[in-house]
Amino acid sequence: MKQFATLFLISLFAASPALADPIEGLWRTAPDDHGDVGFIRVGICGTNFCGVLERAENAQGEAIQPDTLGRQIVWSLTHSTSTEYQGRIYAPDRDKEYMSKLELSGDRISVNGCVLGGLICRNGGQWTRVQ
Repeated sequence: MKQFATLFLISLFAASPALADPIEGLWRTAPDDHGDVGFIRVGICGTNFCGVLERAENAQGEAIQPDTLGRQIVWSLTHSTSTEYQGRIYAPDRDKEYMSKLELSGDRISVNGCVLGGLICRNGGQWTRVQ
């Protein structure tokens, strides 16, 4: 009976999915310079995390089809602390790439990007978890 219980517990743990990192999921961006928002799907890309623009909406909440659909918006994200991630980010409204710092707090991410070794930075606002 002990062997059966042991085998049952082993199979239960082996069948359960791996725990996802808190940053994984679908995030709604803050409005950009034009009032548009994006929905970024963040997941594992190799040994780091990345986020792809899955859909976008204008300021009225209507679906739009920007050229950047399907593009990685964040990539090379790694943990710098348990709630902070660093990597790269692309801002479609300015067509620029930045070094990024994302700080996770519950269902929100504070996004910042810098260029020129941190001399010029842009606050990307807060992203909100959709799922």
